[in-house]
Parts: sequence; structure tokens; C-alpha cells
Amino acid sequence: MAVAARQSKAPAPSKAAAKPAKARSAKEGAGQAAPAPSNVTPFTKDEDLHAYREMLLIRRFEEKAGQMYGMGLIGGFCHLYIGQEAVVIGMQMAAKEGDQVITGYRDHGHMLACGMESRGVMAELTGRRGGYSRGKGGSMHMFSREKNFFGGHGIVGAQVSLGTGLGFANWYRGDNTVSMTYFGDGAANQGQVYESFNMAELWKLPVVFVIENNRYAMGTAVNRASAQTDFSRRGVSFNIPGEQVDGMDVRAVREAGQRAIAHARSGKGPYILEMQTYRYRGHSMSDPAKYRSKDEVQRMREEHDPIEQVRARLIREFKVAEDELKAIDAKVREIVNDAAEFATHDPEPDASELYTDILLEPAQG
Repeated sequence: MAVAARQSKAPAPSKAAAKPAKARSAKEGAGQAAPAPSNVTPFTKDEDLHAYREMLLIRRFEEKAGQMYGMGLIGGFCHLYIGQEAVVIGMQMAAKEGDQVITGYRDHGHMLACGMESRGVMAELTGRRGGYSRGKGGSMHMFSREKNFFGGHGIVGAQVSLGTGLGFANWYRGDNTVSMTYFGDGAANQGQVYESFNMAELWKLPVVFVIENNRYAMGTAVNRASAQTDFSRRGVSFNIPGEQVDGMDVRAVREAGQRAIAHARSGKGPYILEMQTYRYRGHSMSDPAKYRSKDEVQRMREEHDPIEQVRARLIREFKVAEDELKAIDAKVREIVNDAAEFATHDPEPDASELYTDILLEPAQG
């Protein structure tokens, strides 16, 4: 299993685990953007606007997906990315054309960040033929070769060895691309992760391992499930460098992502980034998340929300009007509502689809 058995009353994490690196103090309060740390390059206005829109798209999409799940329009498992948006957006801002993304089952945000269409993602969630896997994959299993998104994967930690394989293919082809392989703090305890670390470092493969440490895995606090809670050090025995990053600050994520990707792309081998982040919802839609207090979640929302940090910075530093930000939100909601409408009325796949995409058809001469 990915984590230790769930406890009904998990203790609060230690102060080190409960706050992201370089976190703001409680006195700064909600809606106040912290200044960029001295080692982080400030964003331009255009970069902040881009980050704001992209993170907001993920947030609104996931909120809508949660609503549709509650209405019975989405079945099976559904793991929302609300609160973690800065991680994938910051990494995508650091990546270059052709770099690949592969992740676990909390994957909708990664798809949208890669440029996959909201309609296709939502239609897959509702099992419609217009979905990225023609309605047969659902939340955890959709892909886009065109956008270099190689899947959400339902088996805990399975994507780590696959992401290492993508890195091997990049090395073999010599195409100067990097595999960004995402997994969580729970998956970090899986055996195949360390087999992948060993191979990636031995062959100096261009892989960035992104550990999204949201502190609770499937419902167990990291200090109960992991002997070493500094996940950036998980590669020490393989000589893989790593660092902890404030995963709630998109600027810090991009900065660290640039360093890690440059390291991997230059032929020096893999790099580990531990993104200290936080999910606001339960592990999945079926998880009531009783292992943490409402006060803890509210404090994270008020003091560290990745979108509110950017919003406050746009208003304070770049004098962006509230109306302009409201217009961005309105446009994002329009896109998400259109996706939901499409995913509700698009036809379900024909029964014959049960037999497609099973075997590779031989090329015709």
C-alpha cells in the first residue's frame, strides 16, 4: 500500500511539515502577497497574469468537476487538485516545447496545464465519446500524445518507472527533452521509485522527479508514514540532487523548475524537487478528510493560497484593476461551463468501442 493505515484522528504535522518553505506569517493574512524571496526572480506583469489565468482555470474546472460528481454525472474515482495549482503551472512555465509530463491519478490539473482542452477532459470524466480516451478511461486514465501528456495512472507509483522510461527514450534519441515525472508523498514510499532513481542516475537520464508533498497522501500524515519526511533527500543514496520548494508560490516553483530542468537537460542526470503543497479537499471525492482540522485547511486557504497570492500581487504591484481580474474569472468560468455542458450532452461511446484500442494494428504496406 502507498501509505500506512488510515487513522481516524491523525495528529497535526510538526511545524516544519505544516508550513511550506518560506511561508508567510499569519500576520500577513488573507489576500496579502508575500514579497519574492531573495533567491527567486520576480514575475513580470504578463507572467503573473498568465499564472493567474492558468491556475484559475484548474481551480474552476476542479470545482465544477466536484459539483458534477455530487450530481452523479461523474462516476468512479475523482481526485481533485484544488490547492496544488502552483506546482504544475510553475513547472510548465519552466519547461520547453517537447518536454513530457506524466503523473498519478490527481491529474486533471496537469492535463489542463499541458494545454489539453477542457471539453475533452471533462467529457472523459463523464464517460463520453468526445473524451480524450473516448470515454473509456475516466478520471485516472487519459492521455494526449500531441500535448506530450503521458497519462494519469491509477496504480500508485507506477508512473515513476514509466516516466524514467520516457527519460531513457529522450536520452536514446538525443532529442534534448526532459521527462517531468510527478508523484505524491504516499507514492514516494513505493519500491519501484527507488529502482527508477537508481537507473536514472546510473544512466544520467533527463528526468525531473517532482514529489507533490500535500502532507496526507491517502489520509495519513507524512510523519506517521515516512521515516524520512524531507523528500528532497530521498535520492541521496543514489547521488541525485534535490531541494524543497514552496509549492504554494508559483514563482518559487518556476525558479526551482528551471534549475532542475537545466540540470537534467545538460546531461547531468535526474533531479528531485519536493513541492511542499496542500490539497484543500479529501484524497478523493469519497474522502471526508476527518484526519485534519477545518482550522488547518482554512489557515492554508487564508495564508498560502497560490491563486490569491498572485491576485494580490497583480493588484498591489502592477495596479491591475479588480474589474480586469473579474473579467478573467468570468472568461474562465465560461470555458468551464461550456466544457460541463458538452460533457453532459455528448453521446456515450458505442458498444463497439469495447473492442478498439486493445491490440496494435499492423501497419498496412
